[in-house]
Amino acid sequence: MANTNYPSANNPQNHDRPTNSKENNSTKNIVIGVLTVIILGLGGYLVYDLTKDKEQQQVYVANETKTNTELESIKGEYDNAVLRLDSLTGANNTYQGQLGERQQEIAKLKSEISRMIKKGNLSASEMKDLKGKLATLNSKIGNLEAEVARLTGENQELAANNTQLSSEKTVLETNLQTTTLEKEELASTVDIASTFTASNIQIKAVDERKKGKEKETTTAKRVDKLVISFDVENRVARTGPADLYVVVTGPDGQVINDPAIGSSTLTTRQDGDRQFTFKTTSEYEQGTRKNVQVPLRRNDFQTGNYKIEIYQNGFKIAEGIRTLKKGGLFS
Repeated sequence: MANTNYPSANNPQNHDRPTNSKENNSTKNIVIGVLTVIILGLGGYLVYDLTKDKEQQQVYVANETKTNTELESIKGEYDNAVLRLDSLTGANNTYQGQLGERQQEIAKLKSEISRMIKKGNLSASEMKDLKGKLATLNSKIGNLEAEVARLTGENQELAANNTQLSSEKTVLETNLQTTTLEKEELASTVDIASTFTASNIQIKAVDERKKGKEKETTTAKRVDKLVISFDVENRVARTGPADLYVVVTGPDGQVINDPAIGSSTLTTRQDGDRQFTFKTTSEYEQGTRKNVQVPLRRNDFQTGNYKIEIYQNGFKIAEGIRTLKKGGLFS
């Protein structure tokens, strides 16, 4: 019984064992508590960190969404600006020389904006630059629209003025035609009015005798010449030379030609073209009456009627008939 392991009052070591076991349990509890705190702290930190990362991710997604939305808005505004610009293309072709420099500036801005929109994922500074360029583009397109509107208005005003000028030109041409027609009518009236009137027409058959003596006769075989005389006058005709044409038609119905000039034709206003016997030019003084004498010589005159017609200014102004008879033994 001396080697028993149970504690006894005489063994001090056995009295200390219960005390050491309590201390060890206390230490373990402290360690466990500390570890628990540490684990809880790490868990809390991990939860906080995950929460913070999630919040940052949400902010990033929100920012990216906002950026994409702004970019889409900018793209829509840009498309509208391009449509406005395209609508000016036709007008710009008309005013190419005046608006060419502005169009080059706009084309450059379009290119830069289109490139930035296609790039996407723009930074804040790039987005600000893009908005500035778009604002500048809209401003330039607005100025271009205003300029095209001004030029179009001026063009319309010019077109209206041209229309008015064309209308005035038409009126002037009509008035000119009317004036010309009236002038021509007046000239024609004056021309017709300037035609001589003839009066006191006489046709003498003359027998020329010795020593220059002349005797009027009606016997054909004794006639040496026909002397045609008449008076002319006109208050409108100007002073100066006037041409008179004499047509002598013989008993055979043929016009007698002057051997000195042969066969000649006169254009009349009422009787068409006519052969004439001779032409004489008379110096006329306006407003006076002048006598004109024209001799017609032939070697032989036939018996019968000789018709004499006088033309001036294309009009027949006088006519008469002289009859030559067949002479008797003592005529």
